[in-house]
Amino acid sequence: MKARPTGAADQGARPRSTVGRGRPDSPAGSIRRVAAALLVPLILAWIASGHAALAQSVAQPRLQTVELRAGIHRIQAEVAASERTRAAGLMFRQRLGPNEGMLFVFPSQDRQCFWMRNTVLALSIAFIDADGTVINIEDMQPQTDDGHCSARPVSFALEMEQGWFRSRGIGPGARIAGPPGMFAPR
Repeated sequence: MKARPTGAADQGARPRSTVGRGRPDSPAGSIRRVAAALLVPLILAWIASGHAALAQSVAQPRLQTVELRAGIHRIQAEVAASERTRAAGLMFRQRLGPNEGMLFVFPSQDRQCFWMRNTVLALSIAFIDADGTVINIEDMQPQTDDGHCSARPVSFALEMEQGWFRSRGIGPGARIAGPPGMFAPR
């Protein structure tokens, strides 16, 4: 706002109304300040608690891939190794190639659970121990909040098109192999 020189005449200028515009000293301005002071920390806490993936509406860009093997079968797996890429996973992805999937790499061995919110593909997930041994496999239906968990602590999870493991005879106890050093020796 430009200051008016002292002693300047109004010459017919009308004062502008500030009713309802939220001037800092008005009731509307006070309400906005209080609302912002309450909502901003709540929204930031919600995002920080791992719900950032819920706010996305498009698939994350393709991630770096690694070649894995399950017996004679080769898999091209995108690697989700950060909290952000693991949270987004395959949400909003429209298709996977015949031997494509996503490998989730966890910072420590722990019991892991997945859901299918905002995921339009039917998937199967193999929970994998640190040495590459498949612990359990779960089929997951699209667009559901059902929990699918590892039977015990794991270091990896591999999502593939639903039925991929079953159609290749891969089940609990099978070994997944990767580049040297990826999986701990048995």
